[in-house]
Amino acid sequence: MADRVHPRTDSPPVTVTATATSGHPPEPAKSDVGGANPVPSFAPKPQPPPGTYVVQVPKDQIYRVPTPGNAHKYRNAARRKNRGCCGCCCCMTYILSFLFILVIILGIVAAVFYLTVRPKAPKYSVDSISITGFNLSASNLSLSLSPEFDVTVRAENPNKGIGIYYGKKSSVTVSHSDVQLCNGVLPSFYQGTRNVTIFTTVLKGSSLRLSDTVHDALISQQRKGQIPMKLDLKVPVKVKVWGIKSWSVDVNVNCDVTVNKLARDSRVISRDCHVDVDPWWW
Repeated sequence: MADRVHPRTDSPPVTVTATATSGHPPEPAKSDVGGANPVPSFAPKPQPPPGTYVVQVPKDQIYRVPTPGNAHKYRNAARRKNRGCCGCCCCMTYILSFLFILVIILGIVAAVFYLTVRPKAPKYSVDSISITGFNLSASNLSLSLSPEFDVTVRAENPNKGIGIYYGKKSSVTVSHSDVQLCNGVLPSFYQGTRNVTIFTTVLKGSSLRLSDTVHDALISQQRKGQIPMKLDLKVPVKVKVWGIKSWSVDVNVNCDVTVNKLARDSRVISRDCHVDVDPWWW
């Protein structure tokens, strides 16, 4: 009788694993005794079979997340952009600070100038008027007139620290009832501080024809001894303060003058002059 061979109890169980031919990974081995032994947790994960795969990435992630090769370029561009914004902010801050300081300095200079110099507007008046060339007789009404006015003007500079330069391109006119009788210019000169200058200017008119209304009004006013006229003066001036000469500004003088007659020995009865000066310091 043949001897029966019994397996040794200390031998490990034998597991038979079948290899799949369909290309799928083999199934994990089961226990010999009723599948009681589980698959070890440290078993390697199944590997995908070799081949070509297509990976789909959302479009928004492609734009937001740069590739590893371009990541450093993206960081450099962002850093340059931040530096540019910071530079613009600093530049605007410097400009605003400079303008603020400049305004303060100009305000201080203006305050010192006004308190030190105490600027005052110049004063003007008409001292005398000598008139020739007027003949108001009825027989000569149709003839043209060529009147001539010698006007003496008194200019006063009341400022103690401001000199005045009277420039060229000035104009002086004399009119009656909105009719210009004659015109001329003023002499150019320099007027020092706290100075009074009296000068005479010659005004001439030519080919002047008076209307019946103006002619009759002049005759009536001369009989009464009161002939109103308007004298308009415009002259460019420059002021000199602390040795510095300013830009040119216009001085306009409007005078209402009344004389007793249209003759060489006429006398000024009343005068009222108003000065209109452009610069802010007067």
